[in-house]
Amino acid sequence: GRAFLAGPPLLKAATGEIATEEELGGAEMHASISGLAEYLAENDGQAVQMCRELLHRLQWNKDCARPDRRAYREPLYDPDELAGVIPCDYRTPYDMRELVARVVDGSDFMDFKPRFGAATVCLQADIFGLPCGIIGNNGPIDPAGANKATQFLQLCDQANIPVLFLQNTTGYIVGTKSEQAGMIKHGSKMIQAVRNLEVPRITLMTGASFGAGNYGMCGRAYEPDFLYTLPNARTGVMGGEQAAKTMSMVARGKASAAGQEPDEQALAKQEAFLADLFDKQSGAFYTSGHMMDDGMIDPRDSRKTLGFLLETVWETRHRVVRPNSFGIARM
Repeated sequence: GRAFLAGPPLLKAATGEIATEEELGGAEMHASISGLAEYLAENDGQAVQMCRELLHRLQWNKDCARPDRRAYREPLYDPDELAGVIPCDYRTPYDMRELVARVVDGSDFMDFKPRFGAATVCLQADIFGLPCGIIGNNGPIDPAGANKATQFLQLCDQANIPVLFLQNTTGYIVGTKSEQAGMIKHGSKMIQAVRNLEVPRITLMTGASFGAGNYGMCGRAYEPDFLYTLPNARTGVMGGEQAAKTMSMVARGKASAAGQEPDEQALAKQEAFLADLFDKQSGAFYTSGHMMDDGMIDPRDSRKTLGFLLETVWETRHRVVRPNSFGIARM
């Protein structure tokens, strides 16, 4: 399939540019570069199957019958493997789908725009028969990933599907290219979408959670219904090493502006002190001890815990409390 505003002949006649149909509006281009396509099918049969699965995952009626928890399938991959899948050091990369495959029913999920903004993972799945949207990180959030997440969050909200945030990001990507691509405005759209969600939100800290990335992935300040932490997680304004180097650069700049030579020995000591301080105060045991989450869990209990939390928020949204219509008469 192809989609474009002007085909190659019109493009050449109007502007003189020469391009193929695939370059202008091919399926691969729209799935990976423009973001126009959410899903890419190999053939008509696969496209029909994708449509069937999408319709199956829609929550048509908010008053629908309670999902049958007995009908769920266990993950194809053992949840106990999570202790080895999730690295202790947040700087060690891993694919968030490896975690999800050991948490969701049947290890089955539908990947939303997998080729666009690839570092931001958006999935649809069930946990113990309860549907949820899942957003995870395979690195920093770039402009494409922020736009993708915004659309996915709004779709989940429209479909009345709870959202599960799996945090493992060092924040929104920085640099000249990302700033010129509108990182600030696209990141703010994502944060706005998170704050405006009316469906339940559950956050699990699975690795790094630094800077504005903490906000965009529904950190404590954005009041998720529940927020839990894994023992390896780290939460902070930035990493300890980055904080220490930043402060040293600021000190060198001040010394240079005053026409003085910086004290490199003192700066080295300051860097070591700040790196140690940030690393200590960003650790999961420190943050959890200061009540910055609702508890710490063993990675191997992720499926059971998230399933329990989903059932809790599902019941909360569907349980109707009958108000008293009269006073109580004392005997």
